[in-house]
Amino acid sequence: MNEISWQNDKELFALAKEKLFVALVGDILDSLGYTHQFLSPQLKPIRTDMVILGRAMPVLEADFFGDHQGHASISSKPFGLMFEALDDLKEDEVYICAGSSHRYALWGGLMSTRAIQCGAAGAVVHGFHRDTNEIENLNFPLASFGSYAQDQGVRGKVIDWRVPIEVDGVLVRDGDIIFGDRDGIVVVPKELEEAVFKGAFEKALGENQVLLALQNGMTTVEAYEKFGIM
Repeated sequence: MNEISWQNDKELFALAKEKLFVALVGDILDSLGYTHQFLSPQLKPIRTDMVILGRAMPVLEADFFGDHQGHASISSKPFGLMFEALDDLKEDEVYICAGSSHRYALWGGLMSTRAIQCGAAGAVVHGFHRDTNEIENLNFPLASFGSYAQDQGVRGKVIDWRVPIEVDGVLVRDGDIIFGDRDGIVVVPKELEEAVFKGAFEKALGENQVLLALQNGMTTVEAYEKFGIM
């Protein structure tokens, strides 16, 4: 079989959705020494068939208590810079936000509608979402800790975007690749993407060979000795 190649993000993401799953990508990151690239195991797509795959647009959140006239102009601005960040989403990007407490929802139905208009690939919020029925009806790929209706408006703000953020101890930078399915969310550093995805496509082929061998009666010891995969 010829080596799988791609010319652009569209081709890569289409191939990855067709041939890969998140666990394979995580395994290759492990083999390259990047052993802490998965986000919290509680952070999952809101529907089990949803796949999130695209370039990260990191968004920094913070708790605020109402809208007050403080020293920073953002203090009196409802939602802070959330609208500006949302409008800056590009095609095949993933809105990924963190930094606030978990006392309110960080994503909702109207945000999903706007993200779809921007061509976004999905969203990952380190906290809760709301408007679940609306988001599911839109079929917008979203990962969160679950649903909670309490609004962000008087409790939190976006304070910056397209800046590096830390999510569960994982560094997420603008342009890194976010890949999520029902088994978890992994972050692929952009400088590793070619090695990681080529390795994952290779491993996918190898796993198919192992599966066939096991179905034909080969033991796991024999299979691992022959293929080095399990």
